[in-house]
Amino acid sequence: MMLRRSLARLSPLLSNGALRLNHIAPHPFLSSPSRSFCSSQTQTPTTPNLDNGYTKSSSDSSPTVAVSIDRSGLCNPPEHTHEPSSESEIVKHLKSIIKFRGGPISVAEYMEEVLTNPKSGFYINRDVFGTSGDFITSPEVSQMFGEMIGVWVMCLWEQMGQPQNVNLVELGPGRGTLMSDLLRGSSKFENFTKSLNIHLVECSPVLQKIQYEKLKCIDDSTDTEGAISAITNTPVSWHASLEQVPSGSCTIIIAHEFFDALPIYQFQKGARGWSEKMVDVSEDSKFRFVLSPGPTPSLLYLARRCQWAPREEVSKLEQVEVCPSAMDLTCQIAKRIDTDGGGALIIDYGKDGLISDSLQAIRKHKFVHILDDPGSADLSAYVDFASIRHSAQGISENVSVHGPITQSQLLGSLGINFRVESLLQNCTEEEAENLKTGYWRLVGDGEAPFWEGPDEQTPIGMGTRYLAMAIVNKKQGVPVPFQ
Repeated sequence: MMLRRSLARLSPLLSNGALRLNHIAPHPFLSSPSRSFCSSQTQTPTTPNLDNGYTKSSSDSSPTVAVSIDRSGLCNPPEHTHEPSSESEIVKHLKSIIKFRGGPISVAEYMEEVLTNPKSGFYINRDVFGTSGDFITSPEVSQMFGEMIGVWVMCLWEQMGQPQNVNLVELGPGRGTLMSDLLRGSSKFENFTKSLNIHLVECSPVLQKIQYEKLKCIDDSTDTEGAISAITNTPVSWHASLEQVPSGSCTIIIAHEFFDALPIYQFQKGARGWSEKMVDVSEDSKFRFVLSPGPTPSLLYLARRCQWAPREEVSKLEQVEVCPSAMDLTCQIAKRIDTDGGGALIIDYGKDGLISDSLQAIRKHKFVHILDDPGSADLSAYVDFASIRHSAQGISENVSVHGPITQSQLLGSLGINFRVESLLQNCTEEEAENLKTGYWRLVGDGEAPFWEGPDEQTPIGMGTRYLAMAIVNKKQGVPVPFQ
């Protein structure tokens, strides 16, 4: 390009015979021996020829200028081919984040991307629940679970004075099994079901469709974004977050196995104090855990959490997990209950105190390594119920927190024993066996003593591993069965 501009400037002079080439100082671009003019006489204007350099296109008798360019020193990159990669979209996405950052990412960011990435997150594009999925939740074990939660909701509704307009919110409703069993079990109480407006907080389009079918929904002609559940003719709508649920009405919130999937930060104690545990990519392009070389902003969450724990409890731990998302969500719930009235029931596996190291991955009902094939397994961690309690209590004096109690205590007090006896009176032998198995899984502890089938299929009770906590407006008194 520079050569062309230089020749263009010289062309008028050459055409008038005002300048001879042998009087021109060499152009810097042409100063090397391999880039030289080949000429002998007075020159005339030239026209470009992309194949042979610059030549005179007129008669053979006219002088000619030719340019010889040595291209041997130019870069000749090898041909590039795009071979298919065996890595999944989420794996490539995670590696690109780490490469862009120039360093590791937090465990919390890893969890959030793996579980809820809009394009390839674990929960987004598949049905992960049930025997054909990756794990089974309590509502999938037996209809009695959803029925008992319905009893709790109706009791709270009674304590609230039977309001005529109630927002019944479920966070992470899965396949919609809990809500459909709740509605079916309470369908005879028309005053209760007529007061309900159901709001499902769900980010997965696939699960939203399953919930729509499970609740036997039909499109609502008066609401382009909502539907009507044919079970009880109750309006149903979907939201991406709790913040999108309309306020101004009494609110009852159910969060069953929702908090355990919220992203956590992990910390490990070392010679220089607490360091954050992070996810990086090794030289062989595999994910690995590393410790941050210096302080990270997330240490503020650790300091906040440790303020709520006895000093001796903190000093005994070598590792700690903190879930800021759980703290923030609890604050949202407590604010809603404070202003609108109502309550929330949180059921999950966890403990009432600091959590050390509980992050786990489950694929097809089996535990796998946390970093193994991200996006193909569920990630979850124990719920810190003490953190939930402190977060809620710090919002308002009008909010009270009760529990946690075990799931066995909750369901037993709500009447599951009477319910199973009633169902056993009118069922086949096979149905009776399924009822007993489901009952044990919901309220039992350890392996079922009555099981006579294959050892690998022995029902394991979750009655003591799962805990329940209630957050309510104090005006409504203490909710059942936390008295």
